[in-house]
Amino acid sequence: MSLVETTTDVVIIGAGHNGLVAACYLAKAGRSVTIFESADHVGGAAISAEVFPGVAARLSKYSYLVSLLPESVRADLGMELTTVKRSVSSFTPDPLDPARSLSIPHDNESELRRRITSFTGNETDAQQWIDFYSRTQRVAEKVFPTLTQPLMSCEDMRELVGNDQDWNDFFERPIGEVIEKSITNDVLRGIILTDGLIGNFADALGEDKRANICFLYHVIGNGTGDWDVPVGGMGQVTGQLEAIARSLGVHIELSTAVTRVEPHENSVTVTTGSGVYSARYLLVNAAPAILAVLLGEPNPYISLADGGAQIKVNMLLSRLPRLLGGDSLEAFNGTFHINESYEQLQRAFASAAAGEMPDPLPAEIYCHSLTDPSILSPELQAQGVHTLTLFALHTPHELFARTVNPYTREDAKVAVLKTLNSVLAEPIEDCLYRDDHGNICMEVNTTVDIENTLGIATGNIFHTPLGWPWASTREEVGTWGVETGHPRVFLCGSGAARGGGVSGIPGHNAAKALISTLEH
Repeated sequence: MSLVETTTDVVIIGAGHNGLVAACYLAKAGRSVTIFESADHVGGAAISAEVFPGVAARLSKYSYLVSLLPESVRADLGMELTTVKRSVSSFTPDPLDPARSLSIPHDNESELRRRITSFTGNETDAQQWIDFYSRTQRVAEKVFPTLTQPLMSCEDMRELVGNDQDWNDFFERPIGEVIEKSITNDVLRGIILTDGLIGNFADALGEDKRANICFLYHVIGNGTGDWDVPVGGMGQVTGQLEAIARSLGVHIELSTAVTRVEPHENSVTVTTGSGVYSARYLLVNAAPAILAVLLGEPNPYISLADGGAQIKVNMLLSRLPRLLGGDSLEAFNGTFHINESYEQLQRAFASAAAGEMPDPLPAEIYCHSLTDPSILSPELQAQGVHTLTLFALHTPHELFARTVNPYTREDAKVAVLKTLNSVLAEPIEDCLYRDDHGNICMEVNTTVDIENTLGIATGNIFHTPLGWPWASTREEVGTWGVETGHPRVFLCGSGAARGGGVSGIPGHNAAKALISTLEH
């Protein structure tokens, strides 16, 4: 192994979407950039893949919808990403009578009022829903633009929000209290609460407000909170970013794992399996726990309570299943909530906190191919094949990683099939597509699978617990939330402040922080 003379200004570890965003900004600013990626492809968790070998369907394997990627970042980098809105916002069977269901349309207030009133039998429920989301939109319009600016203080954020009731309800009180006081119907309450629980193991009434923080990020995207479908799958996001980066001269080394990092006064040394490289600065698009290992520092302890809390399931269907209530085409066009009423979610949390797999398992599903059939080959489209993505909640890492009687992937599969079948008029097993060898096309990913495949400790899709989008100390005010204890090393992944989701925000912010440093 030899020391390689290099003129690289910046080395980036990890070619996930945030690393690519950072590379593009830095290259546009005239800096030379090299990315080292341990996998044989770019994208990290934002990829499209032929999940079932020999079956020509490119699924968004992990992340699958886009909300937080700022329009400003797309414009700055010249991305021509096409995203489309779903015709249905959500579909929810009544847990007490699955033959009844509530379908909430997208951007049609009169129809929304009619459907909620028909479902609950009370006209005030629709108004409560509208009033609640008018408040979240008000907060979103103020907060979202700050995510691509230096960190402000909590006091300045409160002044920016400019409404004491909004601030107290969404930032100071547990989100469950706000939902309970604002919404009467249990099903409507549950639909709202799910946004505080995606990948996040939290009590709606917890004083830690973990659910509040997760909820905030789910409702502020681009000032609207809309979650849209990337045409062509999530791989289109990182594929475009890769093409832009390479066109700007970014050098990307695939199948190249970094094994050691050594910061110095004027440079950073990076060791890989192929050599030792030197750069002026290092950006790390990996979890902080990974950076600690590379630095030879004590691995920061991540409690199991801070671990991931989701099961991600990918399926191919030979046809859409019949429902106990409602139209399948409408139901699968939006987020299909299963056993996610407010009371069910709270009971599921209690079960998981006691070490048991929730029964019924709260889950939500979505059929990407109804909105964007391009992810399927023409042959599969002609056969009527569809994709199905399922995301289960309140399945914390501890259930699968504990040393005594851990749950297995097969246990997760059984729980998923049971909860899914509880709202169907026929077993989902009868609708699953089979490959040429007769194998059913169903892939189950637990937090352990996420940890082992993507190198994310405890399978936490946010890398670390989500934090509020402002400075946690006075010293952090005016920083970008990407700084580490080493002046030449920056985080640019989901573990940075305001990280999480497919947003590109940490990548943007790390690039801005570094460019500012270079200018001064």
